[in-house]
Amino acid sequence: MIEATHLFKHFGPVSAVRDVSLRADDGRITGLLGPNGAGKSTTLRMLYTVLKPDSGDALVDGYSVVREPLTAARRLGVLTHGAGIYPNLTARENILYFGALHGLTRQEARRRAGELVELLEMTEFADRRAKGFSQGQRLKTALARSLVHNPRNLILDEPTNGLDVMAVRALRRLLRQLREAGHCVLFSSHVMHEVNELCDELIVIADGTVIASGTPATIRARAQSGILEDAFVRLIGGEPA
Repeated sequence: MIEATHLFKHFGPVSAVRDVSLRADDGRITGLLGPNGAGKSTTLRMLYTVLKPDSGDALVDGYSVVREPLTAARRLGVLTHGAGIYPNLTARENILYFGALHGLTRQEARRRAGELVELLEMTEFADRRAKGFSQGQRLKTALARSLVHNPRNLILDEPTNGLDVMAVRALRRLLRQLREAGHCVLFSSHVMHEVNELCDELIVIADGTVIASGTPATIRARAQSGILEDAFVRLIGGEPA
């Protein structure tokens, strides 16, 4: 479970995040929505300990990202927006390297890499050097790296950006499998179809603060719209209700 309370983050005079509180539960897929510049990525970076909040805190399975950042980070698998992979390593070697960073033995890392190659349908390119990979192949490799230590919680920043239809469908299947296995999944996206297909809960951010949260049905009802995209636009002030 991931729970944030009263997060603030400033960059000089700019208030990127202002009093954000949110909760993402185990066995649920939670979507983080907002227009560009709303504070989504900054919020996620505080949750996965890359940025330290100016004030407030977040707990990952009860561990504080402020007081216990390393312990909290070990409970997370993170796929950052535009995540890079090592081009001179094969996909499998990328996964094995991250397994070693997470403290897995060589045998454990190899076993886990094999599982992920199978799960993410990477067999065709698993032992090719990553230089020249397609966007979908790069994303699968980066996602496998984030899952190598079998984290309870997963944070994804715009995971479907630039993917073709088949890669998106594969990712969707994986996220549902993780939810069914009891994992906590928190992801940001601009793609309303993906959000509507996957999410159990939604958190809408605008101008660095949470303006709405709840199930997709709750969000639609609040904005008096039967279509999630229209509801989102109304909530962020794009159109009158």
